[in-house]
Amino acid sequence: MSLQAYQRTATSAESPRETEYRLFAQVTLALMEADKCDPMDIAGRVDALDWNRRVWNALGDDCSHPDNGLPRELRASIISLSIWVAKHTSAVIRRQEEIQPLIDVNRLIMQGLAGGPAAAAA
Repeated sequence: MSLQAYQRTATSAESPRETEYRLFAQVTLALMEADKCDPMDIAGRVDALDWNRRVWNALGDDCSHPDNGLPRELRASIISLSIWVAKHTSAVIRRQEEIQPLIDVNRLIMQGLAGGPAAAAA
């Protein structure tokens, strides 16, 4: 079986929660790699930062729709986090903040998606 066929099969067998966890794991790993780059190396960091911001923008946008099935308070929290991520990312790009808080937030979300503290170590 080819790698692409395996990936399609694995993806189709995932629950939405598992898919979200996998996405957060991938973008968080990219942020961790970007954090290893010199802060002056914006080119080495910007792809991961932009990807993370786009993930959070999509989540915030999805939660802004009234037909979203999540509880209202949870949707509001996700929207607030998406705004914070956008602002913090801009500050990281300007070298006014560190990447680590973005990684920490993503890990907390992963922990919630996994339903326990083991996910935070991933």
